[in-house]
Amino acid sequence: MPAIDSVALDRLRQAAQEAAGNAYAPYSRFCVGAALLFDDGQVVTGCNVENMSYGLTSCAERNALFRAISERGAGRRIVAFAVANRNGAASPPCGACRQVMSEFVASDAVVTFPGEHGPETMPFAEIFPRSFHFEKPGRP
Repeated sequence: MPAIDSVALDRLRQAAQEAAGNAYAPYSRFCVGAALLFDDGQVVTGCNVENMSYGLTSCAERNALFRAISERGAGRRIVAFAVANRNGAASPPCGACRQVMSEFVASDAVVTFPGEHGPETMPFAEIFPRSFHFEKPGRP
């Protein structure tokens, strides 16, 4: 895993928690926030946005990634990713988010999320082993 100290992880978790406060979740009332950390120290956040047609709901993790790419491009290295929610429930990234993350997040990036017994932190490759992707030149 990249060297991410506990202060940086706490800051990232706090940013994700604050982003969860912006969630639009009138149907599930499950407010999720995500924050990602680039190798240059910049943090980008996102929150979940629900829709009455559940299939059109967008998770916090994907919204943070899409925002980061639209603001910074796809060339920067993402070294850490945090997920938080306002419900106190365990919430690792869902399968769809893991697949999208695999396109942009380095396999050794640190991912932290609420677990059954408190925060869990592990390399991305552990939460999404054998990810489906094509190797591209310049992929982080």
